[in-house]
Amino acid sequence: MARARRRTTKLAAQKSDEAVESEPTKQGGEPEDTSAVHDEEEDLCPACKKDDTAQWAAADKENWVRCDACKTWFHWRCAGDGGDLDAVDKWFCKTCMAADPARTITMKPPARKSARKKTQRDYAGLHTGQDADPQRWLRMLEGKAIKGDPFRRMRGADVGVEWLEGDDAAMREPFVVPDPEGLGMKMPPRSTGVDDVAESLGRDTPVEVIDVATQSNIPGWTLGKWADYFKQEPQTRDKIRNVISLEVSGTKLADRILPPRLVREIDWVEKFWPPTKKGKGQSYPKVQLYCLMGVAGAWTDWHVDFAGSSVYYHLLHGSKVFYFIRPTPANLAAYEKWSGTELQNQWLGDMVDEVLKVELTEGNTMFIPTGWIHAVYTPVDTLVFGGNFLHSYNVATQLKVRDIENATHVPKKFRFPLFTRLCWYAGESYVRALKAKEEFSSRVLEGIEALADFLVSGARTMERGSDSAKREAKEQVPGDRIKDAPALARELRWRVRLAAGYPSDDEGRSSRKTKVTSHEPAAVTNGVGHKRKRLDTDAAESVDAETGLFKNFKRRTWERVIEQPAETEHKVVKARRPGEQDGWKEEWADWRDKGLDEEGGEEVVVDRRRDIIIKVRRTAKGLERQRVERVLEDWVWSGESSAPSSSSSSSSSPTTLMEGVESTAPASTDPDPATSSKMDTEPAETEHAGDTKTSTGPVPAEGVANSV
Repeated sequence: MARARRRTTKLAAQKSDEAVESEPTKQGGEPEDTSAVHDEEEDLCPACKKDDTAQWAAADKENWVRCDACKTWFHWRCAGDGGDLDAVDKWFCKTCMAADPARTITMKPPARKSARKKTQRDYAGLHTGQDADPQRWLRMLEGKAIKGDPFRRMRGADVGVEWLEGDDAAMREPFVVPDPEGLGMKMPPRSTGVDDVAESLGRDTPVEVIDVATQSNIPGWTLGKWADYFKQEPQTRDKIRNVISLEVSGTKLADRILPPRLVREIDWVEKFWPPTKKGKGQSYPKVQLYCLMGVAGAWTDWHVDFAGSSVYYHLLHGSKVFYFIRPTPANLAAYEKWSGTELQNQWLGDMVDEVLKVELTEGNTMFIPTGWIHAVYTPVDTLVFGGNFLHSYNVATQLKVRDIENATHVPKKFRFPLFTRLCWYAGESYVRALKAKEEFSSRVLEGIEALADFLVSGARTMERGSDSAKREAKEQVPGDRIKDAPALARELRWRVRLAAGYPSDDEGRSSRKTKVTSHEPAAVTNGVGHKRKRLDTDAAESVDAETGLFKNFKRRTWERVIEQPAETEHKVVKARRPGEQDGWKEEWADWRDKGLDEEGGEEVVVDRRRDIIIKVRRTAKGLERQRVERVLEDWVWSGESSAPSSSSSSSSSPTTLMEGVESTAPASTDPDPATSSKMDTEPAETEHAGDTKTSTGPVPAEGVANSV
């Protein structure tokens, strides 16, 4: 493990190796070198540049880091490539990494804490004792308008993807599962205590502890020291402290924890991060398994979880009180203004529309959706297990929270780790899914579109940014999956807009354009009733000519198109003429023989023409075919010259009806054409997102002949 050590000589560092093995990471505290004169070589490391030796030797102290493979010590400024030494978990020198490619430098998981920068200490308040009083948070609550618990209680068995897809309100506000039965979740026994956590992870394991009075970290704590503190009676504790950033992935304790089924099904890390790049020794977002340990009186001030990630939160024992603020644009703007300024000494609830309160007890599980602003009070000693996850059902808000983190300059170590790389993995996966004609709800399509816009902005940085910005943006792209990041980002945007019923726009246009309109009937997409309208072939080509196809994208074409010989029919029947009232349009658009050969009808000559077009092409899973049927009828009554004409007609002429029926049958076997079409029924269209096909629907006659 990387050790942040300040040494005056390399020799002093080597002599302290044994002590470092048994002590947690810390700064300073080194034994001073009593020698008055140092050999110049003792101040060198294997990566030193001799030209800079004199300058570095003049420095008071240096940071050293030890390779976990060869145990050699290096100056961090020589071998660290400008990184943050405090954020490094395991570190290897370049020679050892070249000798064994499996060795990878890994980073510590981020602290699970308020996503905002800290204000400067109020030394005047500290001198009077006001700043050091942990009870000031509770006093701030006195007299504030706080609404009661409005949130849903759900059975564990009802919390799944089916509920998320079927209920548009799902995962839009917090909800509580009183009993974990049916959640598909595994937790340690309720008898598990803080001592058990310390023994499982190792009592010498460093842990970040927060001083509740100042909401700041206290250095030098281990799990053993924390367990001893936690066992003390509340009245004997010198200060109120809190642990909310202990991530336990890859430990023995993690083997006893399994997140809820819903979390595992929608978590981006579970779905999109390559399984071969997760596990021990791999660098990936470790945010799924947190252990939170708070003593009575602990308070966590207002915050939004990093990158707007959602949270599952299970109370093994104890209780918690949550205060929530909805993530409306106005509330998020108020939170951004409050974060990192002198306003943090005030109650954020006074700057927003309302504050909601919910109380949790032992065995409860709470889900906190994207972007919800919250503060937490701990009435009694409490042990909690939970985790963070990103998902596709509210990507826009996740990205909005990330913008707030950028605006408030949240340090990198307190952000969602490898966020941009995870977004590229998600984008690459969705491109493949859209190509394969997978169906998505309108809510997921909106999330994919927001993701695509974010990736396109990254692509523009790679193409037009400064050299340093280009380099940083390219480093975020996973080269094992993506070879041409700008092309993939733009293809994703094109495909998701097409799947949602929008034309593909060039980069200068807004992502949300007026939907494509035509004379065709609306089609149901993605199986959830989300409507869109299709262009016919000529219109689609005109749109492509206007907007242009994206780089490396080629429209799929039909491999064979067959037009069958037209079938004609001539018959004489009796039917009523269409009247002058508007109701005749609806009656004749039904495409039924109602009123034919009825008593009192007039003789009418009907000429019927039926055209059929068959299209076929191969797909990745088999084949796809389309059958387009068009029926054109001319109705001519005796003495038609005196027949009434519609207000929309240019002249009197025979009444014409046209019907178009399309059916598409993708299959791995050869389907029967006779069973794959619908004739003289309601218009049907079976389309796959991302592909434009010709379709025709019934066009009601308005007193003039219609041509196809």
